[in-house]
Order: sequence, then C-alpha cells, then structure tokens
Amino acid sequence: MAAEEAAGPAELAEAAELSRVLGRLLPGLETDNKLGRRRALEALQHVLEETAGPSADPAAFQGPWARLLLPRLLRLLADPAEGCRALAVHLLDLGLRRAARPCDALPRLLPALTARLARPEPARPPPETCEELRLALVQLLGLTVRLGGAAVAPHLDDAVRALRGALLDPFAAVRRESCECAAALARATPDHFHMQSESLISPLMHTISHQHWKVRVAVIEATGTVIQFGNGKSVDDVLSHFAQRLFDDVSQVRQAVTSVVGGWLLALRDRYSFFHKLIPLLLSSFNDEMPEIRQLAASLWEKVGLQWQEENEADLKDKLDFALPPPPHYPQESRPVLGCRELVFRNLSKILPAICHDITDWVVGTRVKSAQLLPVLLLHAEDHITQHLEIILRTLQRACADEEVAVVSSCARSAELIGTFVSPEVSLKLILSMLKKAPSSSSLLILASVIRGCPRDALQPHLKVIATELAQAHICQASENDLYVEHLLLCVQTLVTVCREDCSVASLQLMEVLVMIMALSGATTLGDKAQETMESLAMVENVPGSQDLYRKHTGPLLERLTASHSDWTAHSVELLQFCEVVTRAGPAVGETLQHVIPTLRACLQTTRDPHMCLKLFSILSSLLLRPKDTIDSQGQFCVYLDTVVKDILMPNLRWRAGRTAAAIRTAAVSCLWALTSSDILSAKQVQDVQDALLPQVLATLEEDVQTTRLISCRIINIFLKTSGDVMDPDKFIKVYPELLKRLDDVSNDVRMAAASTLLTWLRCIQSADGKSYYQSSIQYLYRELLVHLDDPESAIQDAVLEVLKEGSVLFPDLLVRETEAVIHKHRSSTYCEQLLQHVQATAAAQ
Repeated sequence: MAAEEAAGPAELAEAAELSRVLGRLLPGLETDNKLGRRRALEALQHVLEETAGPSADPAAFQGPWARLLLPRLLRLLADPAEGCRALAVHLLDLGLRRAARPCDALPRLLPALTARLARPEPARPPPETCEELRLALVQLLGLTVRLGGAAVAPHLDDAVRALRGALLDPFAAVRRESCECAAALARATPDHFHMQSESLISPLMHTISHQHWKVRVAVIEATGTVIQFGNGKSVDDVLSHFAQRLFDDVSQVRQAVTSVVGGWLLALRDRYSFFHKLIPLLLSSFNDEMPEIRQLAASLWEKVGLQWQEENEADLKDKLDFALPPPPHYPQESRPVLGCRELVFRNLSKILPAICHDITDWVVGTRVKSAQLLPVLLLHAEDHITQHLEIILRTLQRACADEEVAVVSSCARSAELIGTFVSPEVSLKLILSMLKKAPSSSSLLILASVIRGCPRDALQPHLKVIATELAQAHICQASENDLYVEHLLLCVQTLVTVCREDCSVASLQLMEVLVMIMALSGATTLGDKAQETMESLAMVENVPGSQDLYRKHTGPLLERLTASHSDWTAHSVELLQFCEVVTRAGPAVGETLQHVIPTLRACLQTTRDPHMCLKLFSILSSLLLRPKDTIDSQGQFCVYLDTVVKDILMPNLRWRAGRTAAAIRTAAVSCLWALTSSDILSAKQVQDVQDALLPQVLATLEEDVQTTRLISCRIINIFLKTSGDVMDPDKFIKVYPELLKRLDDVSNDVRMAAASTLLTWLRCIQSADGKSYYQSSIQYLYRELLVHLDDPESAIQDAVLEVLKEGSVLFPDLLVRETEAVIHKHRSSTYCEQLLQHVQATAAAQ
C-alpha cells in the first residue's frame, strides 16, 4: 500500500487500466470449461504481450500482477488440461520478467513449482506428467533464482527439493536445465547454500553417467559450482565419480572434469584438506589423448602451484632465494614451478598407496591411468622419490608384468626417472636385491630403465657390479622365456649405450650375457639383436669387430664354461653357450684348443648323451671344414690330431646296435670326411689317420644309412689318393671287395662313389711294385666289373667302363679274355666293344 501511495498519477492510472482489463478476463480462469480457461489464458497472454513495450512501467504492473494474476496462475499450474498449464507457466514467465519486484512472488511461486517438480517418493514420478512442461517449470525456476538472487535464501529448501526431483528426470533436457539452475542457485545464495548443498550431490552423481554427453558435462560443471559454494566435505562423495569420467569417450566430458578440479584447487575454501585427493585427478589429464585437455591441465596446474607458492612464501623463502638448478641429467621437459613440486612432494605419501593399488586393478583403463600418472608424480617429486623408493619399486615390479603395453611403457618411464633422480648406490642396491630373490622379466626391465635414466658418471662406479650380477647363472640362466631374455638383452644394450667406453671394465661379463642370449635365442630376431649388441660392445672397446672381442675373451669364457663339462647333457645351458662361442669365435678357437679339444674328447665318449654327441659332432665338422679360419688358425691342431682320431673318432666309428648309434657313426664319418678333405693334414698325417681308422671306415660301408656309405667311399678314396701306394699290401687288398659290394648299392650316388674309389685303387697298383701279387684279385675284379658294365643305368656303365679302362694297363690280355667270355651275355655289346677297342689301341700305342 505504501508503494501505491508513493506512486505518481500516471503510474496509478496505468495500474488502474491494467486492473480493469485483467478484471474483465480473470473470471474466465475460474470456469469449469477447459476451453473457456484456455481462451481466457490466451487473452491474458495477448494483453500482457501487447502492454509489455519499452514504455511500460514495471511499477504499474507490480500491483495487478501480485494481487490479481499471480495467485490464479499458480493455481492453474495444477490444471487438468495440459494446454492450460503450459499457458500458465508462460504467463508466469512473462509476469516475472515484467514485475518491478519479482522477489515478492517467491513465497508463493517457489512452493508451487516445488509441488509440480518434487517427487513425493524417490520411486514415484513427479506430479507434472508432461516432459515439455517440466522443462518449462525448471526454466521458470532458474529465472526465479536469477531474478530473486539472495532473496531466494529463505526458500532454499523448496528450491532444492524441486531440483532433487528435476535432476533425476527421464527427459535429458530437464536434467541439463536443472544442472544450470542448481549452479545458479549456489551462486545466488553463497551464505546459506552450504546448509542444503549436500542434498543435491546424490541426484547429481546419479546423473553423472547419463547417456547424453551434454548432460554429463552439465552435471560435472554444476557439481563444481555446488561444492564451490556449498559444503566442501562433499568432495569425498564425488571424487570416485569424477575419476570415472576421466575415462569418458567424449573429450568434452574429460575437459569439464579437468576444468572443475582445477577450479577447486584454486578456489575451494577447504582445498588444503583435499590436495592429496584432487592433485591426482588434475595430473591424470597430463596424459590425455587430446592436446587441448593436456594444455588446460598444465595451465591450471601451474596456476595452482604459483598460487600455493605465493600463499606459502614464508615457508619457501630459502628455497626461492637459493633455488637449486635441475639435475644435470634432467629429462627433456620443462621443469614444474617450485610450488607444483612442493605440493606433490608434501602429498606424495598420501597419493602413492592409492596408485600402487590401482596400478594392479582388474580394469585395464584404471591400470593405464595409474601407470601414466606415476611418472608425472615422480617428475615433480625429484630426489624426494628416495624415501618412497621401496614401495615404488615393488609396485613397478608387479606392473611391468602387465599384458598392456601402455602400462609397461609408463612404468618403464617411471623407472627412468628413478635413475635420473635417485643415487644409483641406493636404487641399484634394491633392484639387484629383487633380482637375486626372484629373477623376473619385470625386474630386468626396471633395471634397464633405471640404467637408461642414470647419468654416465654416476653409473660408472657400479658398472662392473651390475654386469657381474647379470652374468650370474641364477639371473642369466633363470628362464628361457622370450620376454625374460629380451629384457636381459635390454639391460646389456642400455649399459653399452649409457656407459660407452666405460664398459671395457666389464666387457667379459657383458659378453658372457650376450653369448647366453644368443645360445638361448638361436637364429631368431633376438639372436640378431644380441649379435648387433656384441658389435656395439666391440665398437666402444675400440676394436674392429666382434671377432676381436672373442679373441680377447674366448679363453676365460671357455675356461668357465668347460669347468662343468662332465655333467653336460643335450639340454645343458653351458653346452649351448660352448657351441655358440666355438661357432662364432672364428680364429680365436685356434688359440684356445687347450679348452676345446679336451672338452670334445670328454663329451664325445660313447657313454655320454647321444643327442649332445650329435650336436658336438656337427660343431666339430663345421670347424674342420674351415680349419684355417677356426680350429687351426694358429697351426696347432696337429698337436691334438692323435686325440681327435683315437679318442673321439675311433670309439664312435665302432659298430653298436641301434638307430642312435648309427646316427652317431654318421656324424663321426662326416667329421672324418671334413678332416681328411680339408688342407689341414699333410700326407703323412693322412696316412696316420688311415692306419688308425681304415678298418672302421670299411665297416661303415655296410651301414644302413646311405649318407654314411657315400661319405665312407669318399674317405677311402682320399686315403688311397694320399697314401695308397705305400699302404700295407695285406690292408690294401682288403679294400676292393668292400667297394665291389657298393656297386650293388641301392643308391646310384654310392655306386658312382664306389666306382670312383675303385679307379683310385687300380691306379695305386699301377704305381706299386710287384703288381703280380695282385693278379688273382685283379682277375676277380675284372669279372665283377664286367657284370656291372651291363648295368641298366647308363651312368653306372660309363663309370665302370672308365674303371676297366684304367685297370686294363695292368693285365690287358687277361681283361680281353674275360671280356670276350661275357660279351655275348650282355644285352648290348657296345660297352664291351669300346673296352676291347681301348685295350687294342693302348697295346698298339705301346
């Protein structure tokens, strides 16, 4: 009334005119006819819109609005007709915007809105059934809060109850509008909102996983504002939900979380109590896939650090005035400001246990995020890592065994930072202790990563200790698993890369590990990498190549390896290493025969593991095929020839029953062939070998294995070529019957080799005195050869013809008689005629 009395004549006149117009229309709002109420509402809408010009006086509208329109429109919010309710909401919106004192409507408007939006029970729907109308009601509530401002405080309970229902609305647009309204309510009533804010957290968290990403963003932003102006204790209730949203597929949602958390760290009243909970959320965004989010997180975090630094300047005065430079081996990243580093350091003891727990979570995404967060924290903590080192290393050991590449990669990065910031004396003591207790691929990966992050000068005093430990059998022979061996190789590669020329003090131990890796890997990619690392090691040692490295270390290597040869089997790791060294050492083998030959003699006894014997015979054959580059590089093999022949070859050439024994005899014959066919032996030495082994070689002509028979023929051929003319006649005459048998062999290759050897045998007689001693044997040989001259295979016929031609010079008349005696028996007389012509031509020439 006082306001009306203070009003001017024009204002009163306008208010009176509006009251008159409204008074004519208002009775229509009370009619029982739905259509009548609707027409009255439409007429009212027309009047309000017509009179709402720039010249309209809000003060003149205030009286009729509050006295006549507002009560009736509020009653119509519960009208049975949806159209009427919609028009009533619209008219309330128009009225609030036009009224001079919208706050006066709050005591009646807010309870009415709450009655339409609040759920009687959580499981029951709200009284307003129409989605669009619920959206309009929430929009009207938001308008009321914005216009009412602090005056809404006495009615906070009603507004919060309305929002609790609207935040759980099935309609996504209603939820979004409710979030905006909740944020507006928090900002409008900062002094009182904390008393009601907690009741909004539960519906907000129910909505935070809504299927529409825009709703999720709105919820996150609203939650930030509600807690900012409300009760800070609610942070604990929302943290887990915010953490889940960091895994959201939509980048806008993750960006909203980053922004809100950063805002809390800057402006939340109780932020000091929640630093250890909020810092991990913000720092997790440092590894987001979107560069915009990474930049936002970095920017917010720097502001947080600078603000905290300014607020605690007195405590940090010494550190600010006497700032230490970054470590010399600092990563190629910008160093966080002092405030950021201090914040992480002071809260690390509270953050680490949660990360250590989550990094082994069953959910892949959680493990990846936790693993990515750890190096960010360690980069901030710098040398303060040391006091938490044990728990960090235990965690990394478990996490590095993860199947996810992203987890392992982040953990390796964390280990690198440990190498950068922690003294090797401390870190290596713990890591090597872990390796001793339980060698694992993850422990080796941690060691390799720590070495990679460590400065060269700090690592140098510990280099030999590391290399020696890696070369220990319980570590380098702990597993044949590919991943284990790969990480073992990574340790050596990293040492060579970081320490370079310093590696010379431990090159023997590093070479032992590399030999072990090559022995286990064989001809694989991993074996090739190990060989490349061997070349790198040779390079840092300033020698031309790995052959020179072998020359330097083969002696000590073989001395250590062969110490246990009496216990070797085919599966012994030492055997694999021995074979690897002997195969790759090249000329260095010839310098270490004092280790090689005795080991071969001991391991190639007939009582030892047959599979091991086969492997070693194969290695020995390969050496004997290239003697000047391997076993005889120093010309000292002749010293051990007697041992090789009598203690290695002779026992293994003796016949024993069984396929395994036959295989070993084949291997031994192959070795003998390699020995006799190379240029390693003089004629005298070949004769000595022949004297010792000829009976065993003749016996092998009867072997079931074709390869053995073929090689034996070739060996006898070499014996005859080298020393047949000085061979004892009694031994010499025993050769040809065995060769004749091979002319009936099932293999044409063996038959051809036997024919070639018979040719050599006949030549030996030509050069020997007293050929008459062999006449009866030659006659028998002629007869047998003439049988094979009629062989179905033309190649055999040609070979036999050459043998007969060669032998015709011994007893030509005898050969002619034998040939003429059988020529009519042959299927074709061609070869016999050629032979006779050759004999006649030879006789004529003489």
